[in-house]
Amino acid sequence: MSYKQTLDYLFAKLPMYQRQGAAAYKADIGNIVNACKQLNNPHQRFKSIHIAGTNGKGSVAHILASILQEVGYKTALYTSPHLKDFRERIKINGEMIDEQGVIDFVSENKHLFEKLEMSFFEMTVALAFDYFAKEKVDIAIIECGLGGRLDSTNIINPQLSIITNISLDHTNLLGNSIEKIAKEKAGIIKPNTPIIIGRKQEKTKQIFINIASAKKAKIHFTESENNYSSDLKGNYQKENVKTAVAAIKKLQKMGWKISSENIKNGLKKVAKNTGLLGRWQTLNDKPKVICDVGHNEDGIKEIVKQIKKIPYQNLHFVFGMVKDKNLKNILKLLPKKAKYYFCEAQIPRALEVNLLETEAITFGLNGNSFSSVAKALAQAKINAHEDDLIFIGGSTFVVAEIL
Repeated sequence: MSYKQTLDYLFAKLPMYQRQGAAAYKADIGNIVNACKQLNNPHQRFKSIHIAGTNGKGSVAHILASILQEVGYKTALYTSPHLKDFRERIKINGEMIDEQGVIDFVSENKHLFEKLEMSFFEMTVALAFDYFAKEKVDIAIIECGLGGRLDSTNIINPQLSIITNISLDHTNLLGNSIEKIAKEKAGIIKPNTPIIIGRKQEKTKQIFINIASAKKAKIHFTESENNYSSDLKGNYQKENVKTAVAAIKKLQKMGWKISSENIKNGLKKVAKNTGLLGRWQTLNDKPKVICDVGHNEDGIKEIVKQIKKIPYQNLHFVFGMVKDKNLKNILKLLPKKAKYYFCEAQIPRALEVNLLETEAITFGLNGNSFSSVAKALAQAKINAHEDDLIFIGGSTFVVAEIL
């Protein structure tokens, strides 16, 4: 198979949660356990850090990877979803797995995976773990795909676990309250393994303390202040930097050789070292064009706060969503003094643009519908003056189509 044929096989034959939604979610980790047994349990052959949480998982993962790369550790990174290239999910020292590696793995294991009826995500996790083991990485930063307890990544026994924060997202799968979601995320807490909690929240604090105590896992809530700065833009990154630095300090206590200079340099070069995209990313200056992958209530709140801090004449909002978000709760957060360019990403899970516009109007959000993200952005650029701001977001997949 060619690389394109391999990807077509992965995307078409095996359900992909991020594109298709709940139909592709498997509330069971038996498949990945069985597959990894056949692959000689690659996840047991490298050290790891495991990250769950509603928002900030990807940023924290990339910050950690950048700092560890600065030390000189051979650092693997597994994240999801990808924005432009499937291989963004699987990196070592900032370099994506090569196309041939993806082709060979799928070709060699296709029969096994079809026999097990594995999902897209399960296959991808197996590929990542196999690759990291074969490349003998020093450490792998592993981001949960969805939830924690039943996520395919949850077969690892990490050096350290991290839960960034908890807010309402994927409520149809993880539960319709902060407390229920916290219990699912807390499923990554392992016996006798330190757990870092990025945000101390009243509704979740005791849940994490109780589960950590039952598993004899030492729990640490990160402090609210830190003096570190990063190349990542967006005020919300301050919390992610704080969480990552707390994790690094824990690793130092566990014997990992990481200097203050490594931390400082790693924080300054996150995007360069790891290739992180789509986090408060500036695409143009006149007019200012910014995109961000924030897509749930907590993420949208942070985006709106950040927009308020930017000087501009008029605001143009290129906006699309996926079907399984709480549409009304998100629309009520959006600024009314903006011209909207409603659109839908080219994936089955995208919310139909006509439904989006109809609902948005009831919240006083006015604009026009476009059949694609590209057309929406093109019109925004035509309409915008040099001192205007164009923001693109609402969904990871909206952002992916303009990068």
